[in-house]
Amino acid sequence: MLDQNQIPLIDALNSIGPHAPFYTPGHKRGVGISPHLTNLLGEDVFRFDLTELAELDNLFTPQGAIQAAQQLAAAAFGATKTWFLVNGSTCGIEAAILATCGMDAKIILPRNVHSSVISGLILSGAIPIFVHPEYDPILDIAHSITPEAVQSALEQHPDAKAVLTVYPTYYGVCGNLPAIAHLTHQYNIPLLVDEAHGPHFTFHPELPTPALAAGADLTVQSTHKVLGALTQASMLHIQGNRIDGDQVSKSLQLLQSSSPSYLLLASLDAARQQMATHGEELISQTLQLADAARTSISEIPGLSLPLAASENSPGFVALDRTRLTVNVTGLGLTGFAAEEILDTQFGITPEFSSLQHLTFIISLGNTPEDIRQLVQGFTDLAKLKLGRTWGNHLDVTIRTQLVISPRAAFFAPSEILPFSQTSDRICAEIVCPYPPGIPVLMPGELITKTVLEYLQQIQKLGGVISGCTDCHLRTLKVVKD
Repeated sequence: MLDQNQIPLIDALNSIGPHAPFYTPGHKRGVGISPHLTNLLGEDVFRFDLTELAELDNLFTPQGAIQAAQQLAAAAFGATKTWFLVNGSTCGIEAAILATCGMDAKIILPRNVHSSVISGLILSGAIPIFVHPEYDPILDIAHSITPEAVQSALEQHPDAKAVLTVYPTYYGVCGNLPAIAHLTHQYNIPLLVDEAHGPHFTFHPELPTPALAAGADLTVQSTHKVLGALTQASMLHIQGNRIDGDQVSKSLQLLQSSSPSYLLLASLDAARQQMATHGEELISQTLQLADAARTSISEIPGLSLPLAASENSPGFVALDRTRLTVNVTGLGLTGFAAEEILDTQFGITPEFSSLQHLTFIISLGNTPEDIRQLVQGFTDLAKLKLGRTWGNHLDVTIRTQLVISPRAAFFAPSEILPFSQTSDRICAEIVCPYPPGIPVLMPGELITKTVLEYLQQIQKLGGVISGCTDCHLRTLKVVKD
């Protein structure tokens, strides 16, 4: 059994003694850094911003400290093999698709995927077979896809090369992953999981089942999102023999930087060690904070916690209690308006807002004072009752039609048209409210009047549109006729 107290990457960095550096990066261990940056961050951090020196191993062909750190991570997270990612979970999702799906291969996946999945489809040339997730029309929230929907897709497309799902959703909702894994494996194809928001599941029994334990063949986790790694630091894990590890490695070589940040790599090593040795204790404290926030906020007039009562949905079998979603419509506010007030007047910044809700990530970095400020902010917001009651309702399960593959649309000749003239044209770009980065339109889909009206309403109510050339939605890029 591996000793999870080890921190091989940090030890390797600490072993680098004084020397004359004639290699990248150009600041040479901080000597050439701008004083403005050292005033902001201090000087010590730059001594460890190093390249792939002999003592530090190589990310693409690890044989030393990186290999040891990845082996420790695999053991801690229950994987057969783990890769450290310095280009975020985005490159992990793209690599997962590239490693399992070639040109024109079919992949079954939910329509509410992150934009990184669309990038993976464009890079690989795979053909998406979309399964619409369960939708709660009262809460205006999409949950998970169901095993029944996956089974139907597999029966209609038995030649599919993989199934991909999101677990948990941005709201912390988990579907029936063991059943989906069982169905997928009956066709002898792998189950890929976007587990960006679930790397903490492994470390506490009161959290949902981790994707690997539920039967996933590959999972990508954003270690930085809820654990103690630096932003952009993530991990990719595989288990079993349905996925070729060499294909994953080759795919990652296409997508990751050849000059990886050792600050990011070391933060992954440290985050793994921290969770492997103290994870349950840290998550227990986090759950206590989350439960305290949930109890107090539920008692504030005009606010509700919608996901606490949704467990009867077929797309909702478990909830990550560290993810807090608050419905603010009882105050006569949209989530967008409430976010602006909380941020500018009370110094509280949520993870993201939607039409009806605000969602907060409560993690090991939060404190009791944070929770007190959050509860007080909502208390004060309820007293203000700013804004006016809104009557608009937007269905987030707008049905879209894929006319040509995302890759074909991405590389096709295109033109930019006024927004109002794009109905019934084929979209040539990604258009999505962000966060959470779930595209409303993707390359290859037919633009409809309903979609155009939806995007305009989201923007009018304060949402931010990203991914497209014109974020103000005056124009859209479409495939030339």
